[in-house]
Amino acid sequence: MSVFAAQYKQLYTFQQISTTTKGSVIAMTIKNIGIFAHVDAGKTTLTEQILYHSGAIREAGSVDNGTARTDTLTVERERGISVRNCSTSVDIGDVRINIIDTPGHIDFAGETERAFAVLDGAVLVVSAVEGVQSHTENLRRIFVESGVPHIIFVNKIDRAGSSVDSAVSELESLGGSLVSLTNPVSEGESFCAVEAASDESLLEALANFDDDLLSSYISGEIPPREILDARLAVLCASCELTPVLCGAAAKGIGVEYLIDAVVKYLPSAETDRESLSAVVYRIEHDRDMGALAHVRLYGGEMKSRDDLSALGVTRENRYTHEREPVESLGKITQIRVSNGARYTDTGRVSAGDIAALCGEPNLKIGDIIGELPPNYRHFANLANPFLTVCARPAVSDPAKEASELIRLTSALRELSEEEPLINFRWEKTEREAHIDLTGNIQLEIISALLRERYGVEALFTPPTIIYRETPARAGDGFEAYTMPKPCWAVVQFHLEPGERGSGVVYDGGNIPHNQLFYKYQAHIKTSFFDAIGQGLHGWEVTDFKCTLTGGEHHTIHTHPLDFFVATPMAFMDGLRNCGVKLLEPMLKARIRAPEDCLGKILGEITIMRGEFDTPVIANGSCNIDCILPAATSLEFPIKLASWSAGRSTYSPSFSGWRECPAGFVAETPRRGVNPLDRARWILWARGALK
Repeated sequence: MSVFAAQYKQLYTFQQISTTTKGSVIAMTIKNIGIFAHVDAGKTTLTEQILYHSGAIREAGSVDNGTARTDTLTVERERGISVRNCSTSVDIGDVRINIIDTPGHIDFAGETERAFAVLDGAVLVVSAVEGVQSHTENLRRIFVESGVPHIIFVNKIDRAGSSVDSAVSELESLGGSLVSLTNPVSEGESFCAVEAASDESLLEALANFDDDLLSSYISGEIPPREILDARLAVLCASCELTPVLCGAAAKGIGVEYLIDAVVKYLPSAETDRESLSAVVYRIEHDRDMGALAHVRLYGGEMKSRDDLSALGVTRENRYTHEREPVESLGKITQIRVSNGARYTDTGRVSAGDIAALCGEPNLKIGDIIGELPPNYRHFANLANPFLTVCARPAVSDPAKEASELIRLTSALRELSEEEPLINFRWEKTEREAHIDLTGNIQLEIISALLRERYGVEALFTPPTIIYRETPARAGDGFEAYTMPKPCWAVVQFHLEPGERGSGVVYDGGNIPHNQLFYKYQAHIKTSFFDAIGQGLHGWEVTDFKCTLTGGEHHTIHTHPLDFFVATPMAFMDGLRNCGVKLLEPMLKARIRAPEDCLGKILGEITIMRGEFDTPVIANGSCNIDCILPAATSLEFPIKLASWSAGRSTYSPSFSGWRECPAGFVAETPRRGVNPLDRARWILWARGALK
């Protein structure tokens, strides 16, 4: 056996699992893959065609007709866009492919990023007409950075204006090496089929990574295809070389080549790990079964009636990223395998599987059951809410307002469990419900879900921009909370600005236990991460390092909760001494429009305080890559559509945070009492002020 075939066998030897079907036991290999794309690239249509060509369904569904299997929500079928992850599966011989169809619209990127943590591989769909768009670029970058083996499918080659070469060239400009496995076949002016690329072209690409294959290429000897496939599988698994295929999903062109590539080149799940290890990546609410926790098992197995508390569940702290045990969990009442909107009760789930656990409402997205998976990928950072709204029930009868408000908050809390990024919060003092958003489309979908699932009509305030704060310079914060007794808590911090995007770093310092008990140091750390949610202007504080430089307790007067009172005062004192800068959210956008719109677009970008690269003009169209402040660009898509008579595209994605212009100030109402108002804060924190 050749060295390359040996590598292939070692990496892709089918892991044998037992799956019972009508009483028989079948040995299967499992591959968990995700289908990713920018919106309207044809991702869900491709999923339907994979199901059809593999024999899983008799007829491919249609996004336009609302019959796609993985668009399970009414709002998805009506609007023709995916807003939730949905899993289905197909069997190709002795290979079972579990497919997660992800949303393509940037407003629902939170769903997309959570799928990254549970995949063995992925398919990235790129439109041959629109080419690489902003979200496509983000996805490709995350694949490479996270080490997700993937295949690229260039779709819509049958459409007017399509160009596989241009799409591949744009992909190559993002970095990484590609190899085309299929080529379009033209008939007249359109592409109606695809054909396999030659073994020689594959050898040429592989020769760049292997001296033996380079020698074969130079001598003109082409090794057997088994050897070439084995080497490509190894390089694909390490993200060193990415296979590219093309086709037209709507017509089924090139789909069989893609299925073959998924089976040959994407890695299989490890199914022989005995210790339990699972990740919760999605929460769904069913009218009959209640909360369903969708999990990917990396090892071991779970069965109906298993006690989750006994299995061990941990949850990551949002700020410290430390995992903490979750207590008081119940039993699994049922285990389901989903196939679009249809579920099958399996009773157990084993390593490599994806399934839904029923009967446990306390599980959250990101929870780990059992051990942390080997080479665990954290959720990718694709979505960052930058808008916020206030919600209230749409009722005209004041007598019904209180009961409808309860129904509304209950529904929003449930939706927030399914999509944590909307960050539902109830402001008790103002009696208001607030949620965060990644875009206006998301707000429309939330409104539709409230109406469809819960029968609640809601009114929302116009979206406002979320800003953040960061220390302007280094400085210290101090608080000595020693009156009124009994109390004694002294806290001192040193704050330092960090690089943009660095987040929050907390350093507990090196304070002796006899000066400040370790349990009180833990209280300070917990309270600190609660306090950073509101800075001097009421916004979350980020991009800085905080070091605990001093502290003191009293063996007689210190109450266990004193440091929860003192820490926010010390932190806010530090912010006051440092001063703060406001940060605004920025969007990276790709604009395509008729050439005669170029002047208006560039002028508007300048007015919006944006930045743009040199426009690319070709065939009467202009392509512009730009960075725009979210605050000034909310109405830009409407203007662009008007200028171009609807013949333009605007593809934004979140880019990061940037300092606001000098002198700009934006305040948001503070929740509760400001710790800088020391006397009122102490009364409020001790429960003496309502």
